[in-house]
Amino acid sequence: MRELARIDTDSEYILLCRPDDHQHVKSLGKNFQPVLDTSSQYSIREQLTVPFHVGRAGVDLFHSPHYVLPLLTPSRSIVTIHDCIHLIFPQYLKQPMAHTYARLMFWTAAHRAKRILTVSEASKSDILRFFGIPSSKVTVIHNAIDERFYLEPNEEDLVRVQERYQLHDPFLMYAGNVKPHKNLERLIDAFVMIRHDGYGDLKLLITGSEISKYTELRRAVHRYNLHKHVRFLGYQSEKTLAALYRLASVFVFPSLYEGFGLPPLEAMASGTPVVASNVSSLPEVVGDAAVLVNPYDPRSIAEGIQKVLVDQSLRETLIKKGAIQARSFSWQESVRKLHRIYKEIADS
Repeated sequence: MRELARIDTDSEYILLCRPDDHQHVKSLGKNFQPVLDTSSQYSIREQLTVPFHVGRAGVDLFHSPHYVLPLLTPSRSIVTIHDCIHLIFPQYLKQPMAHTYARLMFWTAAHRAKRILTVSEASKSDILRFFGIPSSKVTVIHNAIDERFYLEPNEEDLVRVQERYQLHDPFLMYAGNVKPHKNLERLIDAFVMIRHDGYGDLKLLITGSEISKYTELRRAVHRYNLHKHVRFLGYQSEKTLAALYRLASVFVFPSLYEGFGLPPLEAMASGTPVVASNVSSLPEVVGDAAVLVNPYDPRSIAEGIQKVLVDQSLRETLIKKGAIQARSFSWQESVRKLHRIYKEIADS
């Protein structure tokens, strides 16, 4: 939104938002108007309130930045479908009705929207496979990362984080959601192999929310007696993450599925070498700036990590390439593409 406000001061933008975002929206500029909507996500209520606000405002174009496009939306619409994770991993939706609702919303969005936006060629391929729509209807606009990851934290911030979490040994790091498709159990299996291969002082840091819901992960730590060597830090702010990335020896992202995958780019921008999965969108996102591994094979993950730990020349190459790769994704370029599509659909 900040980038959109910078390049377009003429069009009128109405943003449905929570009360906490009201002042932020107003600060974007005179042509940005906040409209409060407290409906819960995936609720019956949002199916009514969103079309009501859109209709009352008389908008020319409605953009839903999530796959839910309310059925009664009265204007031309664009929808962003970041990924098809609910269709590929239906077990995440515990209630049968939730899966039915998700499939209905995906189908409605794919067929009613004038244009579908997605964040990678891999996600576009999934959308075309599931919904049988023309390729020309789906446009890829990449994500980008927060600029603060490019900024070197001052020494005091690094020392503060290091002391707060007692990070005095070399460590591997994972950042992101803690869910089954993130494949963290196999990462722990790989970590055990690395320790057995002579890296006994190495630690593993896992950051991210919802750790308490993933009991199998803690069981894996107990099974290998790794209580002193695997740390779960929970959700961290961008400022703390920026410091943790720079303190880590290797950033590891063994996910089985990603619509895009921001954390590897954040690590690259922070000057940390990356080991990532060779599946879904990740090869597209990291390019040749990471060591790619088979996420289904813990030995492959372990060998990829060990290559970076052992080979100083490879490590330096990854850091240099990573900085270039992270810079190849920018909000400036992505929002320019988005703005062109807004104009195209609104003026059609």
